[in-house]
Amino acid sequence: MNQIKNLGWRVTFAGLGINLALGILYTWSIFKMTIKESILAGDGVYNWSLASLNDPYAVCCLVFAFAMIFAGRVQDRTSPRVTAVIGGILTGAGLILIAFSTSWIVWIFGFGVLMGMGLGFGYASATPPAIKWFPPAKTGMIAGIVVAGFGLASVYIAPLGTYLIGQFGLSQSMLIFGVAFLIVVSFLARFLVNPPEGYVHPDAVSKTSSAAPVGINFSPGEMMKTGAFYKLWIIFCVGSGAGLMIIGGVAGMAKSGMGSMAWVVVALMAVGNASGRVVAGILSDKIGRANTLFIMMTAQAVVIFSLLFIPPAQIVLLVIAATLIGFNYGTNLSLFPSATKDYFGLKNFGVNYGLVFSAWGVGGFVFPRVSQMIVAYSDSPRMAYILAAGLLLLGAVLALMTKAPVAAVEKETFIGIPVPEKMNAK
Repeated sequence: MNQIKNLGWRVTFAGLGINLALGILYTWSIFKMTIKESILAGDGVYNWSLASLNDPYAVCCLVFAFAMIFAGRVQDRTSPRVTAVIGGILTGAGLILIAFSTSWIVWIFGFGVLMGMGLGFGYASATPPAIKWFPPAKTGMIAGIVVAGFGLASVYIAPLGTYLIGQFGLSQSMLIFGVAFLIVVSFLARFLVNPPEGYVHPDAVSKTSSAAPVGINFSPGEMMKTGAFYKLWIIFCVGSGAGLMIIGGVAGMAKSGMGSMAWVVVALMAVGNASGRVVAGILSDKIGRANTLFIMMTAQAVVIFSLLFIPPAQIVLLVIAATLIGFNYGTNLSLFPSATKDYFGLKNFGVNYGLVFSAWGVGGFVFPRVSQMIVAYSDSPRMAYILAAGLLLLGAVLALMTKAPVAAVEKETFIGIPVPEKMNAK
């Protein structure tokens, strides 16, 4: 039994390590800042329009999300090791490609398509095998630990990227990251393994999940016929899109007040991002996924709305707001895989969560793109903040209406918390 327990933690930390490499996505604002400076200087290196500045990032988010569906199927039918290696190769290839070109279309294909596919395969390989080794009562905690790496990555990639760009330029920096991440992800993939067929953690015998009983498994088609899937999808789309909108441009927001030290805000946001995943995972194990979602979505709306009243010169307030936005955004990445597993089972978890995760991609594509257009035409992000805050509040209300599919539960639930048997009497 000790061997099985140790194997579960080994898989968990291997997944954490893989996500620490893949989290380069959240450092986009550092790379974008360099490209923007080139555009404004008119040096002819990056001949992009300002309105298209977020396009590689937005495409990457979209491809990442939809690649998760196919990658999840591969993970379910083959192994997490194979899925992770594919992810490492594609991510490395995308970064290496853009190291040899400054063309917008090449960055769309390299950073957007290839790296997006790589992130999808790598990300899909990490969480499913980890949570399969643990009882339902620890689903949120384990999911939070694994995905924390993705959010925490900017803590080291932001300052490292700033240093490398200063020393070697953006193109050479992409080459260094590409080669390094290809090697790291492929190496860590060897530690990812699913538990034996039919394995049930001893603690799961006496303790069941707060949502679905052991043995309930929805196929992708069955899941997509439930209202719970579409509610989760909409909430995830809004929660992820609003957060990614800020994360993708936070270095630019801090640039006027902090200059070359703007990466500090990116790194602190990453700390908030990672801690939000772990804290929300643990909290949702205790009070329910929907309750935790309501709290976090409401808090995110308030913090984003507060940006309307924080001038760039107020560095301390900006850093606090950025950290809180990162924290609230990060909660999504542990709550939604946990809810997917609770509501729809583990058998098809890879592809089912891939379908739910497509909401992250749509939100990540639409929100940053729209916000960049608003800034380009109005020279102010104020309307983007108001729009995002309003949609987050609507998402919070929808979270209160979300519960496990009726066919998958033995007793009714109210906003994610089981109703006592006596209250269920008809």
